[in-house]
Amino acid sequence: MTPTEIFEHAPIGAIIVWSDNTPRPPDRFKNKLSTWTMRNSRGRLIRKEPARTLGNYTSSPALTLHEADCRSGDVVVLTILRTFNVDCGLTFTVVEQPPPGSVRIFDRPGERAELIHLAANREEAEAWLRTRRYREAVLDEVPQDTAATDVSEGRAA
Repeated sequence: MTPTEIFEHAPIGAIIVWSDNTPRPPDRFKNKLSTWTMRNSRGRLIRKEPARTLGNYTSSPALTLHEADCRSGDVVVLTILRTFNVDCGLTFTVVEQPPPGSVRIFDRPGERAELIHLAANREEAEAWLRTRRYREAVLDEVPQDTAATDVSEGRAA
């Protein structure tokens, strides 16, 4: 799928794989493998940012994916996020959609909201929020009908 199709059809919380369609180099080539991994990985879709105009500049719509967390014990020390403009040359595939009935927790209301957690149900979401400090958090239940949507084709199944 193109980045534009992902932007238009993939639900927030979906697991997305991106690729530049090049073969994986052998493990012995550490630098090549590191570069390849940056252009071929996976992450959870946490934000879709529409085009913005600032003065004479207009940005392209963009996708932000949460790739990984680096931890020290129970503490997240570093979060790896990847942001892609819809005009990048990579190929994207939705490999997992958020389960119907799960609850997405966003850090704030509005179009600049970012997914911070995907809980199995409302009770788990509320329990997760009680231990975190997100005053403006918004809970959003994944509708039951998203399972009937074929995201790879951008149409209902």
